[in-house]
Amino acid sequence: MAAVAGLLPLAGCGFQPLYAEDDAGATVATELAAIRITPLRDRVGQQMHNFLRDRLNPNGQPAAPNYQLRLQLRERLSELGVRRDETATRANLRLTAEFFLLEEGSGRELLSGRSTSTTSYDILENPFASTISERDARERALREVADDIQTRLAVYFRST
Repeated sequence: MAAVAGLLPLAGCGFQPLYAEDDAGATVATELAAIRITPLRDRVGQQMHNFLRDRLNPNGQPAAPNYQLRLQLRERLSELGVRRDETATRANLRLTAEFFLLEEGSGRELLSGRSTSTTSYDILENPFASTISERDARERALREVADDIQTRLAVYFRST
């Protein structure tokens, strides 16, 4: 009884689940699956493309897309934690993605934004271990940015 009474104030607040059907029967997942992600050229771009494709349309690129998502990636590496011999022991990798959601037929821009993630990793004595640490930090940053873009697109589709 107390649990039901605690939920009553939420009934009038207008809260709706993000991925629920709207009044017309459409879902955010259906809209996300209708986005074609423009391919990016380098390895980092390919990874971002794959992470976004897995989140937006796990069945692959849509045959007849309604939207197009364009991305521009920038990466910046900053070395921190310098030893006495002036070698770095820690680094920050900052990944920034500018994204643009376009209507497929007209090319009209519907949504644009910027998503940023900063991840850190250790620079170790062993060069191979440092390379693996950097690769892991880059993958974590790509996943965070892809999650953020997916959420922002879902909120956009839910609000329109």
